[in-house]
Amino acid sequence: YWHRFYSHQPDLNYDNPAVRQAVFDVLDFWLKMGVDGLRMDAVPYLYEQEGTNCENLPRTHDFLKQLRAQVDAKFPNIMLLAEANQWPEDAAAYYGDGDECHMNFHFPLMPRLFMALRMEDNFPIQDILQQTPTIPDNCQWGLFLRNHDELTLEMVTDEDRDYMYRVYAQDPDMRLNLGIRRRLAPLLGNDRSQIELLNGLLLSLPGTPVLYYGDEIGMGDNVYVGDRNGVRTPMQWSSDRNAGFSRANPQRLYLPAIVESEYHFAAINVETQRANPNSLWYWMKRLLATRKRFQAFGRGSFELLHPNNRKVLAFTRTYQEEYILVVANLSRFVQTVELDLSACKGMIPVEIFGRTEFPAIGESPYFLSLAPHSFYWFTLQLQPSFTQPPIPQTNLPTLVVNGKWQNVFSGREMKASLESILPNYLYTCHWFSGKAKTIQSTQISEAILLPYKDSEAVMIWLQVDYLQAESETYLLLLAYAEGEPAMHLLAESVQTVVTRLQVKGKDEVGVLFDAIADKDFLTSLLDAIAHNRSYRGMTGELVTTTTDLFPLNPTELYPTTLKEEHSNHASNNNTVVYGNLTAGGSAPQNRLLLKLFRKLDSGINPDLEIRRFLSERATKLGLPQQHFATLAGAMEYRHRVGTGNTPISMTVGILQEFIPDTRSGWDYTLDSLRDYFDRVSVKQTEISEVPEPSGTLLDLQQQDLPELAAQTIGSYLASAQLLGQSTAELHIALASDSENPNFAPEPFSSLYQRSIYQYARNLTGQVFLLLKERLNTLPSASQDLAQVVLQRQADILGRFRLVLDHKITAKRTRCHGDYHLAQVLYTGKDFIVVDFEGEPSRPLSERRIKRSPLRDVASMLLSFNYAVTEALHNEIESGMHRSEYFPVMDAWSRFWYGWVSATFLKAYLETASKDTFLPKTRAE
Repeated sequence: YWHRFYSHQPDLNYDNPAVRQAVFDVLDFWLKMGVDGLRMDAVPYLYEQEGTNCENLPRTHDFLKQLRAQVDAKFPNIMLLAEANQWPEDAAAYYGDGDECHMNFHFPLMPRLFMALRMEDNFPIQDILQQTPTIPDNCQWGLFLRNHDELTLEMVTDEDRDYMYRVYAQDPDMRLNLGIRRRLAPLLGNDRSQIELLNGLLLSLPGTPVLYYGDEIGMGDNVYVGDRNGVRTPMQWSSDRNAGFSRANPQRLYLPAIVESEYHFAAINVETQRANPNSLWYWMKRLLATRKRFQAFGRGSFELLHPNNRKVLAFTRTYQEEYILVVANLSRFVQTVELDLSACKGMIPVEIFGRTEFPAIGESPYFLSLAPHSFYWFTLQLQPSFTQPPIPQTNLPTLVVNGKWQNVFSGREMKASLESILPNYLYTCHWFSGKAKTIQSTQISEAILLPYKDSEAVMIWLQVDYLQAESETYLLLLAYAEGEPAMHLLAESVQTVVTRLQVKGKDEVGVLFDAIADKDFLTSLLDAIAHNRSYRGMTGELVTTTTDLFPLNPTELYPTTLKEEHSNHASNNNTVVYGNLTAGGSAPQNRLLLKLFRKLDSGINPDLEIRRFLSERATKLGLPQQHFATLAGAMEYRHRVGTGNTPISMTVGILQEFIPDTRSGWDYTLDSLRDYFDRVSVKQTEISEVPEPSGTLLDLQQQDLPELAAQTIGSYLASAQLLGQSTAELHIALASDSENPNFAPEPFSSLYQRSIYQYARNLTGQVFLLLKERLNTLPSASQDLAQVVLQRQADILGRFRLVLDHKITAKRTRCHGDYHLAQVLYTGKDFIVVDFEGEPSRPLSERRIKRSPLRDVASMLLSFNYAVTEALHNEIESGMHRSEYFPVMDAWSRFWYGWVSATFLKAYLETASKDTFLPKTRAE
């Protein structure tokens, strides 16, 4: 029989109508099965004709038009991809007038990418692209670097083919037919920068990029297995037997897995690279995601630039309002280039990956320097949108989902659509702490279904990647509403709505919203904790627990009133308060508070850890529990990382006793200060000069309290004394278990003292650098003072050396970590300490470090200073005092701060004096 290529591949006789019909039937079969596209192998050779080379015959195009018409009639949106290894003008003919193939591989471009890279010359690429004709608007070139065959050199000159053999296939076994049988990574010597450069060009040149399996992880090849099979070895999924491709006996595989040391499947595999954010797989994933953000890469016009430096390739892609500039260094050395961008005068290049602004384009040639084998993707903007977080849209986006609404969280494309709109939503959330940062991307890493009432909510773990900051993970609780509930949310609580959601087949459009806004969902959370329920997700499990220290009666878990309370200040949490009415309908009793952590980190949250510890110690030792709220339950997410057997815990929520009839220590203090300033304004007529507290706070706390302080500050002195005593009792409790390694007091070692010194140096150095950078942005009156501070940097650093010069005799223990007036509640009789989570902006591991409890004391003293400064500012803003009294009012504020702080410190030291965590000497 007639065959064009291999003897085991007979050509079909397309002159026979029965053959053509049989081919149509085969297409119908596969397309009915749901295939989205078909690759048409060696399409120029369908027909044979005497006296020709049987390539590109007119009858071939006639048949393709018939085929395309039948496919379009029966199966719209199906893609036909031609494999026509021809010069550009002949290959373009297979698009017809947009009525033959939708796509066609650009074979001549592929080898020239490798030629240009090795020659360090942009000419091969520029030349072939200039020879590429315009194609119909509904068609697209298919671009590729490698495929299942050899790197074909048919569409190059004999001289170019000889050059390619010499530089890329010195070993004759690497050559096959008219090509080179090698994968991408071995071709490029496994050079990561060259691999990235060629992929960067592949995804930015005009056409649709086509990736060959394994090249995204840098797989190797085996040129010794014969024919084209060297690049068709099993995909390397993992380090398991047969690279995770098959569980069969390795000797029964059609082709062996790669075992060459440099590319061994134990080292080069998907599982390993997915666990490493710096791997080639992750880099490719980010590159593809970035490309999808800009339509100009897929549909934009293409214009080559012609720099004098031929080692640099530069071109632009333009589509509607998108202007993309691509610049690539083909050399192994650093290069400089000047580009004629005068047509874009006034625009600002913003590097797409790092979103870094470059200088504005002027009339002069635009200068750039490029690292070896590097490339830039710029977006040209009149006013860069990347420098500030996007402004939330007033018009909500709309997503369309097939089947049920929960499918919005499944499927790569659907998840990507949701992830793309979440940044704008996050910027509107009070619990999102990244408002000052620019989000690069978001990714849903976990989704857990939580049934409630007649519906479900989805708890998702969202990884937020920033441009110039570490990634963070946030908890989103999303539910779906349609009909009247959806209309109510849009009218009354639109800030809780993430997006409109159209479920195909339904007439009305629903909404995806924050489930915190649904009281039924909040009830279900409490019910889940009460019954210790657990819920499995994609990679982990949500576990709920209760404690014996606060027993819950199941009959009390269905409150008749349910209230959500948000704090007025910025918080990374949601707080929900539960309560049930008594039979007589009086005020709620047995109220509970559920704190949901929105910003998550691996490890137990100190708020849960410390609260659990204090509750257990109070029960064991019979200690009073009046200084903190009793722990009732918790929600934790547990998952395993890698092959480890120990699950990693992540605190999601804490259920605790709700303390009624309280106010924050901050609000209580500000109210007291208003009364204080009223009293001292009267005293101004009696006292010629406000007495200044003399000496340090340690000196003051040993002095007798002046009568004037008792008269003016009043009952708040007793509150400060009580707060000092309560603080000391808290620290004593935290240091009471020498057997628990997480809480046992530890001495200050010389290494830890050095660590304190170095931390202080690092922090000071960063602050001074920032002050220098922002100096010109300060008010002119503050710039002189800032200069004085900058000149004292050496003196400040010198003070820190005191930590190194003396052995510290105190002990390190666990402490509150973020202790200030807003972290205590005043009941009228006592202070209740809340929020043991530490500074939310710091990593959990850092918040759990043992430190001197005096850190909490210093933090509270600073809070007193903040409070009196705020109160003084309020007095000035009120207009109740003439400007000439401001210096006197400032002196009164120092008077208040000195004696309140001294009273607090004296009570603290007296209560904690016998404990070992305090220094042994006053000097220390």
